[in-house]
Amino acid sequence: MTTIETRGEHASFGGRTGFYGHHSEACDGGMRFAVYTPPQAANGPVPVLYYLAGLTCTEETFMIKGGAQRHAAEHGLMLVSPDTSPRDANVPGEDEDWDFGTGAGFYVDATAEPWSRHYRMYSYVTQELPSVVGQNFPALPDAAGVFGHSMGGHGALVCALKNPDLFRSVSAFAPISAPTRVPWGEKAFAGYLGDDGAARRSYDAGELVREHPFPDGREILVDQGLSDGFLEEQLRPGALEEACAASGQPLTLNRREGYDHSYYFISTFMEDHIRHHAAALKPA
Repeated sequence: MTTIETRGEHASFGGRTGFYGHHSEACDGGMRFAVYTPPQAANGPVPVLYYLAGLTCTEETFMIKGGAQRHAAEHGLMLVSPDTSPRDANVPGEDEDWDFGTGAGFYVDATAEPWSRHYRMYSYVTQELPSVVGQNFPALPDAAGVFGHSMGGHGALVCALKNPDLFRSVSAFAPISAPTRVPWGEKAFAGYLGDDGAARRSYDAGELVREHPFPDGREILVDQGLSDGFLEEQLRPGALEEACAASGQPLTLNRREGYDHSYYFISTFMEDHIRHHAAALKPA
């Protein structure tokens, strides 16, 4: 059983918001994560919804700013939010840029040096973290969903498309929809994955959905603010829309007039996303 360190816990909407740390085998170092345990967990295990945050964020950002605990308590969902990268891994250059390295793991398993030893966020999110949560919290083992914002929206889409049996539902706020074709993704993938074009495409949601849409026809939910300053250069939701149309993948893409890239936008539509996941994860 993985030992976790409790860094802080707070009563919240009848449940508990907690912040934890542990040694990560995937990332070969310390990792941090946050968990909201809803009041229903007092009576037995509950479904789990993982949230992947965006560039520069930490495991605390979503729990503080997302406004999700009230809705999770209503629907009996556990919320889990990992940090966005390893911290203090002593990788040369990890703290030089805000959009690469610390706080910018991009939810991939790095294969290029010197990143490949520690920057393995894909394996952390899809394998190690679910195991740690299952060992230490009252989580239903076969009822998990994933969502996220920006870089984390990219991560949520990729993790769900590559692991449809692990994550039964998926949604995203302003995801980086075509990372192989935008500056943020090109920079990160070049650094973490080198020149391996196949590896880069394997972490691009648009490429994945063209080849492997969900076989059970489940819906992808995306919300995108039309006043988002990163919309055209970095996010390109139209690329995901085109890929879903080509492959027959059900997609609801809500274009929200007047909303930007911030947590004001995210918290406004959080209830819709919690309901989306609750409907998919509720016990039969």
